[in-house]
Amino acid sequence: MKYIILFTFIYLGIQSSYAQGLKNLIKKATSLDSNIQQVTKGTNLLQQNDIAAGLKEALQIGTEKSVKNLSNIDGFFGNAALKILMPPEAEKIETSLRKIGLNKQVDEAILSMNRAAEDACKSASPVFIDAIKHISFDDAIGILKGNDDAATSYLKNKTSIELTNQFKPTIEGSLQKVGATKNWNTLVTQYNRFALKKINPDLTAYVTERALMGIFSQIALEEKNIRKDPLARSSELLKKVFGTSK
Repeated sequence: MKYIILFTFIYLGIQSSYAQGLKNLIKKATSLDSNIQQVTKGTNLLQQNDIAAGLKEALQIGTEKSVKNLSNIDGFFGNAALKILMPPEAEKIETSLRKIGLNKQVDEAILSMNRAAEDACKSASPVFIDAIKHISFDDAIGILKGNDDAATSYLKNKTSIELTNQFKPTIEGSLQKVGATKNWNTLVTQYNRFALKKINPDLTAYVTERALMGIFSQIALEEKNIRKDPLARSSELLKKVFGTSK
């Protein structure tokens, strides 16, 4: 009988020890899982911060470079792809006036429109900077995984209205300052003397539209360059984010 009692105590001791050990193992495993989750969460947070910061840096570089290039003398006029020519409605004016020897007046009008666009671009940077500051992480992920011009499209959507409102008075003032309005009125007056159909399009709105097209076109080129060319990634953060963006 005493052996049965002894074996019973031994068995219960073993069971109790096993249960306590199992409990300790579960506790350790739970603690380890919690630590892993914290580390993973920290890593994901770091990755999120890197993605957002990298994208903002890329956009800041692209917009600053584009604004600087286009706001310089001949930024538009000297760029064959962006040079502002006569409005489509006024092509007949240009052709007709050149035929009667008014090449100088036409050339002066075209130069004036491009100078106005170059002048307006000087005020674009603050608008872009504000839009870039407000890019969320979700926006950043969508842009990073998007097309080669996804960031440009985002900026265009966020800033076009404000830039248009800001550019118009600047361009209107610039057109008057450099004589574009006078040149335009001279051309229209000369043309309308012998034209059956009179033409008088809104020159300020046209130049504003073309200026915006030009600046977003340049930003798109800069964005594509950073995405495609490793040498264009001027910092370790850009290399890290855009090197593994696809």
